[in-house]
Amino acid sequence: MPLLHWLTRDDDITSAARAPYRLLEEVPDLGAGTPDAGNMLIQGDNLDALKALMPYYAGKVKCIFIDPPYNTRSAFEHYDDNLEHTQWLAMMYPRLELLRDLLAEDGSLWVTIDDNEAHYLKVILDEIFGRKNFVANVIWQKRTSPDARLSLGAAHDHIVVFSKDINCVAFNKLTLSPDQAANFKNPDNDPKGSWASTDFTAQGYRPNQMYKITTPSGAIYDPPPGRCWSNIEPELIKLCHEGRMWFGRDGAARPRVKNYLSESDGISAWTWWSNSEVGHNQESKKEIIALFGSDAAFDTPKPERLIQRILQIATNPSDLVLDSFLGSGTTAAVAHKMGRRYIGIEIGDHAVTHGVPRLRKVIEGEQGGISEQVGWRGGGGFRFYRLGVPVFDETGRVSPNIRFAPLAAHLWFVETGLPFTGRSDQPLLGVHDGRALYLLYNGILGDKRPAGGNVLTSKILAQLPPFEGPKVIFGEGCRMSAEKLAEAQITFRHIPYEIKAR
Repeated sequence: MPLLHWLTRDDDITSAARAPYRLLEEVPDLGAGTPDAGNMLIQGDNLDALKALMPYYAGKVKCIFIDPPYNTRSAFEHYDDNLEHTQWLAMMYPRLELLRDLLAEDGSLWVTIDDNEAHYLKVILDEIFGRKNFVANVIWQKRTSPDARLSLGAAHDHIVVFSKDINCVAFNKLTLSPDQAANFKNPDNDPKGSWASTDFTAQGYRPNQMYKITTPSGAIYDPPPGRCWSNIEPELIKLCHEGRMWFGRDGAARPRVKNYLSESDGISAWTWWSNSEVGHNQESKKEIIALFGSDAAFDTPKPERLIQRILQIATNPSDLVLDSFLGSGTTAAVAHKMGRRYIGIEIGDHAVTHGVPRLRKVIEGEQGGISEQVGWRGGGGFRFYRLGVPVFDETGRVSPNIRFAPLAAHLWFVETGLPFTGRSDQPLLGVHDGRALYLLYNGILGDKRPAGGNVLTSKILAQLPPFEGPKVIFGEGCRMSAEKLAEAQITFRHIPYEIKAR
């Protein structure tokens, strides 16, 4: 597979591995509503924030939507969008690697971008996710009219879609709009109710689907040139007996199949999204001005209807959504209104000046954007976090102020590759693949003396929750002989020397 090369590639493809694990420190005063709703807003560099989430959310995120800087070489007030091509790739590559690892096996990534970097983005996504996991390139019509300043102005953005595993991902159909539902009628008083018809032909040639059809009035039809009937003759007869075929009011028209409104589970999405369906730049600008005023509005927000369309396709209620370029908070606001859990990450002050007040308004029942359409009346909540100190210092040692819980989560993740869901008030972190993992640290057994609870001795071993099988025990020291460790099926790992920092 062809690879994209740029000046700093060798360093950039290892940036994710070299990023430090940091603590997430809650700022209660900036959260709002129900604290246990499962929603997070994080202020800080998104590379470090994504790494901090890994021990807890690896493989757990159903849908990732990001709207990264477009590298348009124009200065934005709220973003440094004036990045050289190499810098843009250096910024994106490690973040996309971490986003891939956070996705669930049936999850999907959606990235909005314009022509400046869209094709380069596709190439690095092919490398990171695997080319077979490419889903689609959605075209979003972002403008309502041509740009009079340009002889050939852009009317669209791309939304590049990748899956974690193309064999696992499944997308929802879209709910019929009122205009689409109005296309279902009942001209023949069918007892099954309103219906809309579709063509009874398929492209290609299949010998068993090349028969003649005689209509109720006696008209005879062959398949059109280059096409065959869409099913074999016994299935046609069955559909006719069930009243599901339509030959026109006079019974002489070409055959069509009835599709009943009562049986419809929606319509399949396609890759052309018009601004009448999902909104446009002017609509999103009005939404932001209504929330923050014209002086504090973002330059390139996305309309709520666009994010709603993505979440309708890629998620179900209670699924986890992640946006690591949160901006003005649109993704989090829409996910909140749609009953999805979410994590939003923003590096700048507008995490506080825009994200927090916007989500508080949503909790209070704000009626802009999609609120009326989804029947939003308020409720829910979120927690606010900032990035704290790294778990490890520059020498790889555990930082002195690290608490038991984050170290336990980190150790569980690096040992198992899974997010930590166990208890952080006991030394037994859990059992994985028939092996128990223990941590003796920070006086978890109530004794912080060097020769006490953080050091493995026969006495301490007797106090640990029992497990009959192989055990890995992390601690600040060990006073047991190699023979006794082997007899107890213990692999001891010394803190900090045998902890993987990255």
